[in-house]
Amino acid sequence: MHIREEATERHTLAVIVDNEPGILARIAGLFTARGYNIESLTVSEITEDKSVSRITIVTSASPHVLEQIVAQLDRLVPVHKVSDLTTEGAHVERELALVKVAGTGDHRIEALRLADVYRARVVDATTSSFVFEVTGGTEKIDKFVELMREVGLIEVARTGIVAISRGKEAA
Repeated sequence: MHIREEATERHTLAVIVDNEPGILARIAGLFTARGYNIESLTVSEITEDKSVSRITIVTSASPHVLEQIVAQLDRLVPVHKVSDLTTEGAHVERELALVKVAGTGDHRIEALRLADVYRARVVDATTSSFVFEVTGGTEKIDKFVELMREVGLIEVARTGIVAISRGKEAA
């Protein structure tokens, strides 16, 4: 009997949890146990008393597997709510990167020109290098980093994706 494999799709999940030790490890363990990679993971406290956090997870899985993951996340005791932003409608995703580039002469001029096109901000500069801050969608960040490779890329630090649903309702 031949089992047909389902195609994987990229999904962004918003998980609202009690801010307690070990919760991140438990959530990551659900993905690890099924052999799925977390492509991006961000966590931040979202209440004034720091008792609740929002975990944004980007992963690729088949619709069936993703449904199972969401159901199992929902069953974890410290989890308040799990939202699949990808299937629930319009949402905004952004990422921040710090990109260090070395360059003098024409390379320096080209790095600054490209930074302007990508609306990257210079946050540190020396006579031989820059650190740019660039925000936007993953594709924009990827393209900016790729272009900086040609003019002297040294190092990249990325935050991972943060996402929020559009409109007046909370995720």
